[in-house]
Amino acid sequence: MNDAPPDLIVPTLGIGTRTWQYGDPEGAALILVHGFRGDHHGLEGLALRIAELQPDLRVLVPDLPGFGETPAIPDREHDIALYGEWLRAFAAEAAPDGHAILGHSFGTLVVSNAVSTGLDPRLAILINPISAPALEGPQALLTQLAIAYYRAADVLPERAARGLLGHPAIVRTMSIVMAKTPDPAERAWIHGQHDRYFSRFSDTTTLLQAFRASVSHTVTASAPDYTVPTLIIAGEIDDITPIAEQLSLHRKITGSEFRILPGVGHLVHYEAVDDASEMITGFLREHAGERIA
Repeated sequence: MNDAPPDLIVPTLGIGTRTWQYGDPEGAALILVHGFRGDHHGLEGLALRIAELQPDLRVLVPDLPGFGETPAIPDREHDIALYGEWLRAFAAEAAPDGHAILGHSFGTLVVSNAVSTGLDPRLAILINPISAPALEGPQALLTQLAIAYYRAADVLPERAARGLLGHPAIVRTMSIVMAKTPDPAERAWIHGQHDRYFSRFSDTTTLLQAFRASVSHTVTASAPDYTVPTLIIAGEIDDITPIAEQLSLHRKITGSEFRILPGVGHLVHYEAVDDASEMITGFLREHAGERIA
């Protein structure tokens, strides 16, 4: 993984969206939207492998507003509607000739809001989509604890709130819960990724707003708006959204394709990069040039 400066700074809603580009700069665009509290590093493994398998693609991975190296959007509530608006504006600026879109976790909520409000991708790919209310999943108790944790931070001054929200013990606990791989070396690498990048948010207010957005919406509400070929990739043991809810989403998105990765949870982008990338590029090749009105 590299830490080179971003290839692009895309003007979007009055800010510069920091964006990393992989593959052919003149190729057909595939935009990858990362999850909550992450940044482009989370999807870099997928981006690199996808570009290797299909080198004619132009793979774009922006940092979401308020995360990584993209600043928060001034004087705006960072709710799901704003993130959807941001993605529509980003796609229009960065890929005006069309694009395919991919979201992971919270990124699937951003993609879904954008699709419901006018984003017109050629294809859509949803990895670990948030398909059920956060308080109804197998980790409902942990969600309640997370809500209490973020509420506690909300009443603290910025410095103290940042210290609480980025506390190493809490970040590590989250990482231990999420990682499913039995490989000690891979688990250590995942924990290292979370240690390095999970607290790269611009300010606590934006983070708290984004958290509320992440637990207040589902992709299912936008299912009727997916009218393009759509691929859903689910982890068999995803703690955030059970496999039954992923299947339910699949049935609600007309014509969607569904793939399950055995022994994988919510971290498909870390634990199953090769398998997921092959599914994604196979789907892109299968539907090359296809358009559903």
